[in-house]
Amino acid sequence: MNAEPMQNGALQTELVAFVYHEAMLLDTGRYEEWLALFAESGLYWMPLSADQPPGDEAPSLLYEDLILLRLRIQRYANPRAHSLHPAVRSLRILQTPQVVASDVAEGVYETRTPFLYVETQGDTQKMLAATAHHTIEGPPGAWRLRMKKVLLLNADASLPAIQLLP
Repeated sequence: MNAEPMQNGALQTELVAFVYHEAMLLDTGRYEEWLALFAESGLYWMPLSADQPPGDEAPSLLYEDLILLRLRIQRYANPRAHSLHPAVRSLRILQTPQVVASDVAEGVYETRTPFLYVETQGDTQKMLAATAHHTIEGPPGAWRLRMKKVLLLNADASLPAIQLLP
């Protein structure tokens, strides 16, 4: 994959819009629509360190394929999920996503987006700093997430319970 900046401004604008749209779906609890953004082989990954190799051989904070993501979304909708009462809400404050690599011939792009994740439940509010790396595949207008990798700034620290997906 080419790590040089993209020359196609319209394509880059569309990729940035895709990342913003993905965050908006999570922030507004539109989880089924969010899940539909993933490729069949899609993966959501939160490694313990930035240099951790991909795969489930090493411990991760989160390593979920589409099946596990569907189960998570079903749990969010279950009224018996007591840890989600009172209601949990989230907000992502994104810096402008950057396209950091592209393979236009293969239709695969990688973006990097530093962001703040805020989660609130009752009187408790948590904030985490992170960087999202999206691997996006397919043609414009039919893009799918091959992988969303979230690197928490302090992934090696003792973390609070995070109820929703950052």
